Amino acid sequence: MTAKPKVFITDFVTDDLHIEREVLGSLADLAALGAKSERELWGKVEAAFALIIYHAVELREPTITRLNQCRVIVRAGVGFDNVDIQFARSRGIPVVNIPDYGSEEVADTALAMTLALTRGVHLMNSQLRAAAGPWSYKLAVPVFRLRGRVFGVIGLGRIGTAAALRAKALGMEVLFYDPYKPDGYDKALGVHRAESLEELLPESFVLSIHCPLTEETRHMIDRRAIGLLPRGAYLVNTARGPIVDQGALLEGLEQGHLAGAGLDVLEEEPPRDDDPLIRAWRDPGHPAHHRLILNPHAAFYCEEGFHEMRRKTAEACRRAILGQPLRNVVN
Repeated sequence: MTAKPKVFITDFVTDDLHIEREVLGSLADLAALGAKSERELWGKVEAAFALIIYHAVELREPTITRLNQCRVIVRAGVGFDNVDIQFARSRGIPVVNIPDYGSEEVADTALAMTLALTRGVHLMNSQLRAAAGPWSYKLAVPVFRLRGRVFGVIGLGRIGTAAALRAKALGMEVLFYDPYKPDGYDKALGVHRAESLEELLPESFVLSIHCPLTEETRHMIDRRAIGLLPRGAYLVNTARGPIVDQGALLEGLEQGHLAGAGLDVLEEEPPRDDDPLIRAWRDPGHPAHHRLILNPHAAFYCEEGFHEMRRKTAEACRRAILGQPLRNVVN
């Protein structure tokens, strides 16, 4: 009797695999490994026909080398910076992602952070809770009307586009920088293209980041970039933590150059307690305490989107098992 193909979920999802089982049925043997590090995968994944990887572990050459039977690696999410996609390709293993499961939710989070920051909602709530001022709108002075202000977008992909359309609905002017976006897309959406960061940043009242993490974008938003933003600007990052230099961001808040920031992602997740940004955020005497919103890499989440992501990862494995064409191959 021929053994069934083995499908392993490396991390994050560890129990109640009913969604994946509904899709795969009797086609495969399914198991969740619950790994917290790549090293924990060794000795467990060698027989994998398909691997589903979330974001709690990395998949680099030492592990990919062991995948002698693997026909697909499915990154359960949009970003794939935790997988060495080029080495996987050299081993003949396609890597696919799930680019559309949470586009609305991440865009909604970016706009939620934008509104909470620019309307003073977070600032006033934080100060009132700490009894740090009078029961007055003056806690958040100055607050400016959003209509006509520039919502700057880095990366006009699926999520960046969704965020841009939401900002337009608020009456904001959308200016984007994305050198990989074909001409004409801006006209179709009614937004405007910046040819460089030097053009985008000085115009951006709100800067919202939606590009992938690559060597090109790592620390793209550094001290110089933050200095190019107008004084009193806001920065929102729902993409990947290392795109923003956290030390430079902290300086921007300390010096009052940034009026506030919202981060769903950090350079290290979860952060260390002694991380300077975390210490400042927790310090009632530091400007970041009231002006920084932190979320635990949760912008992707809603019940419907999470279920959709799990179903689509299983469907990608099913296609590989049945020999059908794969979708969303990133390598």
